[in-house]
Amino acid sequence: MTSKNMQQIGNLDEVDHELVRLLIENARITNADLAAAVGIAQSTCITRVRSLVARGIINGFSANVEPGALGLATQVLISVTLRAGARAHLSDFMTAMQNQPEVVQVFFLGGSEDFMVHLAVKDSDQVREFVLENLSSNATVASTRTNMVFEHFHKGPLV
Repeated sequence: MTSKNMQQIGNLDEVDHELVRLLIENARITNADLAAAVGIAQSTCITRVRSLVARGIINGFSANVEPGALGLATQVLISVTLRAGARAHLSDFMTAMQNQPEVVQVFFLGGSEDFMVHLAVKDSDQVREFVLENLSSNATVASTRTNMVFEHFHKGPLV
């Protein structure tokens, strides 16, 4: 996406884009440092950040945690295809997956699979338990395919 196209998204100007970029890099940056980095007054900065939140451009602030440091050294991506007659249950399936503590992310897909479920667990035994308890026993699930994650790089949102 070109810089000109980026400026048109969400009616953001260059300052807004820079604020978002800096907050993605460090959501804990102080308002004073953020304002100085983009060359605006602190009062203007806080008003702009609040506006970005109010407009839904920024939808939260979070900490990125290393799963391995919490004993969750195994990450997998599970492709899930629902049965043709179960398409009415897409939302129910998404909600059920989001409510599982092992689930890091759930993606609703267009293509041959319906969902991609990202798990962070202690070991392969927990993967097996998750698949058996939440997918294989689910009448709406037609098939699954599990892939082990060896390395992970998270760049963040495209801005």
